Amino acid sequence: MQLAAIAALSNSTEWHAEMNKQYAERRIWAEKIMDLLGCEYDKKQVGMFVWAKLSDAAPDSKTFIDNILHSAYVFITPGAVFGSNGERYIRISLCSSVEKLAEAYQRIKNADDANNANFRG
Repeated sequence: MQLAAIAALSNSTEWHAEMNKQYAERRIWAEKIMDLLGCEYDKKQVGMFVWAKLSDAAPDSKTFIDNILHSAYVFITPGAVFGSNGERYIRISLCSSVEKLAEAYQRIKNADDANNANFRG
């Protein structure tokens, strides 16, 4: 871990700026997905994930995610896999590329429109 930290600190300012830009773009797409799903989230949260609370009308997080997986072929992490405190939450990783996040958004939107899946509850 210390060697990785040393290597990261030796990267150029430009490298860090580019990485920050990429993660900001990924966050935009993750938030678009959360908006599409009718979830609540804090735009000020930081880290490698966007966590969001499901609407009251949505089923439990595992069922909610299973519906998306089977209709849109997109997997989002249900918060319940992290324990009972994660129930009613979902999580999107910012480690996926902008292209993959945009594709996930479009798949969910298409499934919602075509099947009247109504992911928002």
